[in-house]
Amino acid sequence: MKNGVWTLAEQHEGKLKAVSFELLSRGRSLADKRGAKLSSILIGPVLEEEILKELIRRGADEVISVQYEELRYFDSETYSAVLETLIRGYEPEIILAAATSMGRTLMPYTAVKVRAGLTADCTGLDIEEGSGNLLQTRPAIGGNIMATIKTPDHRPQMATVRPRSSRPLEENPEREGELIRFSLGDTLPGGGKFPALREDRTRVSGYRREETGFANLEEAEVIVSGGRGLKKGENFRLIREIAGKLGGEVGASRDAVDRGWISYPHQVGLSGKTVSPRLYIGAGISGAIQHLAGIKTSETIVSINVDPDANIHKVADLAIVGDVFEVLGELKKRLRNEE
Repeated sequence: MKNGVWTLAEQHEGKLKAVSFELLSRGRSLADKRGAKLSSILIGPVLEEEILKELIRRGADEVISVQYEELRYFDSETYSAVLETLIRGYEPEIILAAATSMGRTLMPYTAVKVRAGLTADCTGLDIEEGSGNLLQTRPAIGGNIMATIKTPDHRPQMATVRPRSSRPLEENPEREGELIRFSLGDTLPGGGKFPALREDRTRVSGYRREETGFANLEEAEVIVSGGRGLKKGENFRLIREIAGKLGGEVGASRDAVDRGWISYPHQVGLSGKTVSPRLYIGAGISGAIQHLAGIKTSETIVSINVDPDANIHKVADLAIVGDVFEVLGELKKRLRNEE
């Protein structure tokens, strides 16, 4: 009872997270190259069948869900025990999870238990010709090089993938697939049994976000970022004002963060956050390769830099060559006039 490629779906308060569909686009490409089945794995509370079917319409061949009300909130010990049972029962070749707080906790914990390799925070995935090994590409040495890693001797091959590093597939209402449901205490067709909840342990009752220094860049529709061209931290007030007028978030280059002008949660790029907004404005950013890799899936990129040869201009949909303060000042004035 073997499967090929798995992606781990995530839910919050009974709704699927967007990263679940991003992973399916990655998994679909890998499964097609392997000629294998693509399965979406969902651990959580009981969800309506129509919600699970969306995973099929977005690329999965089947959905394997382990549903129990006590699984509503992520707990690494319980979720890992469930995932380990599935892995030993189905023996997948590849498992992908998002590099979210859940994925970054669950995947290494589970990899140790099943004695598998794991590559974290991947930005690129492919299948090696001949061997069929998963090629896992991720930034290394502070984001200065890209390393490609493979796990030839152990299965499953496990990787976490940066959110917003790929776009979901379009929903196809004609796609059909199989829904397989389990609950805690059930036995798999191959004989494995899901663990029952332990009564002697602490239960997770919910989560509360820590707002200090928080920047929701990965979910933002509009991001306005500043770089070294702003000359000093105080000038980020211009970025904040314009981002506020546009209903967006404030981003920054690594250089601006390293200089202490703004905190790390705002950093965009391979060493920060990979983003995919509808509109990305880069002001005073030259465009190091790490930064450009972090914004490449943005729908529209606007660059503002006095240097006509700045790398960011090469990827921009609209490149403005000019003094960043003059351009931002004019943009601020026009936005004010629109109110």
